[in-house]
Amino acid sequence: MYLKLLYLAYKIFCFIFRPVRTGVRVVLLQGNEVMLVRHTYVPGWFLPGGGLKRNETLDQAARREAYEETGAELNDLTLAGVFTSFIQWKTDHAIVFLCRDFKITGRSDNEIAEMRLFALDELPADTFPLHRRLLESYRSGRIPANFGEW
Repeated sequence: MYLKLLYLAYKIFCFIFRPVRTGVRVVLLQGNEVMLVRHTYVPGWFLPGGGLKRNETLDQAARREAYEETGAELNDLTLAGVFTSFIQWKTDHAIVFLCRDFKITGRSDNEIAEMRLFALDELPADTFPLHRRLLESYRSGRIPANFGEW
């Protein structure tokens, strides 16, 4: 309940101040499966990720967010693209990384209700639309533009 109230306050903040944010998302692949997370404060399944912290590189942010949300320690990361979204009164720039070499060594934090591997061709119906589109492009072998609005 506490996180849901904070999320509502954040949405009000976004409506008033229209922030510009930079964040990361990580596509964690094991064979033909992708790791998705379900948050405690918003419905649906998402790629792990979140915002950059002050004095943090993109690489550090991707590794931190993956560990916090899934307990995964990442080895090699590949830059998949940079995308922009204008949803909910804010401008979000998401730097998306791809990782095929990771190991779950920890636990997700209290922000995550559930994490699971899903077959790329059997994503849950409530996968966040922008993330679904990216994963479907990857699965079909189409190389999406490495930048743009998603």
